[in-house]
Amino acid sequence: MQTLLTDADDRLQPRLVIAGRWCDAEGSARSAVVNPATGRTIGEFACAGGADAIRAVDAATAALAEWRSLSALQRADHLQRWYEMVLSSREWLATTITLEQGKPLKEARAEIDYAASFIRWFAEEGRRIYGETIPADGPGRHLTVSHRGIGVCAAITPWNFPAAMVTRKAAPALAAGCTMVLKPAEQTPLTALALARLALEAGIAPGVFNVVTGPPVEIGAVLTRDPRIRKLSFTGSTAVGKKLMEACSSTVKRLSLELGGNAPFLVFDDADIELAVESAMLAKFRNSGQTCVAANRFLLHESIADRFVSRLLRSMEGLVVGPGIEDSSRLGPLINDAAVGKIERLLADATARGAELRTGGKRHRLGLSFIEPTLLESVDPQAAIMQEEVFGPVVPVTTFRDEQEAVALANATDSGLAAYVHTRDVSRSLRLHDALEVGMLGLNTGLVSNAAAPFGGIKQSGFGREGARQGIQEYVDTRLLCVGGVDR
Repeated sequence: MQTLLTDADDRLQPRLVIAGRWCDAEGSARSAVVNPATGRTIGEFACAGGADAIRAVDAATAALAEWRSLSALQRADHLQRWYEMVLSSREWLATTITLEQGKPLKEARAEIDYAASFIRWFAEEGRRIYGETIPADGPGRHLTVSHRGIGVCAAITPWNFPAAMVTRKAAPALAAGCTMVLKPAEQTPLTALALARLALEAGIAPGVFNVVTGPPVEIGAVLTRDPRIRKLSFTGSTAVGKKLMEACSSTVKRLSLELGGNAPFLVFDDADIELAVESAMLAKFRNSGQTCVAANRFLLHESIADRFVSRLLRSMEGLVVGPGIEDSSRLGPLINDAAVGKIERLLADATARGAELRTGGKRHRLGLSFIEPTLLESVDPQAAIMQEEVFGPVVPVTTFRDEQEAVALANATDSGLAAYVHTRDVSRSLRLHDALEVGMLGLNTGLVSNAAAPFGGIKQSGFGREGARQGIQEYVDTRLLCVGGVDR
């Protein structure tokens, strides 16, 4: 069996990373990692259980005091070395992502750069967790506020960005003086194991960053209920996020939840159509549409809808569907057959409600979980495809008459993660910024995320922020020191 886990250089193993060592799970069960582009097994991972998760929490707890006692500069130096090792291993990591997740190599390389940027950003931001002095409320008193890492943290990461979602959580936690237990998605454990190996090689102390792989039920029960874990960060579906909230309530853990999205893409009558199409191609087709901030609902002013659709269809013709490992591929496979089945269900519902299929609409001739890039016009706003997160290369289009109707359509969802607007009217831009119920708005751009900007949503898309200075605040406690008798 071809495998990434037991190759000649032994960089990865089908084991857990606990207390700085590769460890066997208590049980002997292993699961296969399958390349979605070929259906072939490329490796295995250990199926950890509750006892293994407890071992990882033990290790993170034991390592906390020493890691927390380091200066911010010392922790920053370790993270900087990790950043440098990630970049020097860019091709290995990108290939690993492509083989286990499916995205084209070009995108995988970009993800490694993106993942590394969070390590670098928080290596620097950890040195800027500033406190403050408050004017005292009376003579002889002194008030100061400081911040300290919250303690042992846990993270549960998704399969669609298996490197960036790890570093976006681990880097701020470690920079703040916290230790971490990571549970990566079962579909993409190899990238997380690779990052853990590089962290150890960078000199990050044993037990500071632990990885347990396997099915979620037993591991999740420990991560949510163990009182030693003071913070849980999760990226994934809204349904799972709600279950985690409930499970964490017994120990009153701090939570960061980045949940489902249903981003509208609004194009007004004064928009630069060429720029809007460029933005749409990026916002919709990156990672084959499998991103939480992907443009999900295309809302077009009725006067420019035909022009926009015609131009977008021409751009879609240039999308080459194929295995991500091939340089010519622009769209890789979806993560599995169930993802294709969901899209088939959404398309059937939309067409039954009168939507017109302009291109695509079926599985690609390559088979497996490849699907044709698809565009639907005249989609009923009540269709399931406008209500659910699509997570695939499908463009559902409907039109609006005026700004008021556009805002109503855009806000008609429980989600509130991202939105995209194309207009050259400054006043309209400001009105929409106030009116749209989202945590992030892309104005005349299809890309909203970078390490220096806060990432997160509102409504049922969750709470908390990742990236920016806000990202590290999620991992610290605010503490007051009140001193009396200063004048005695």
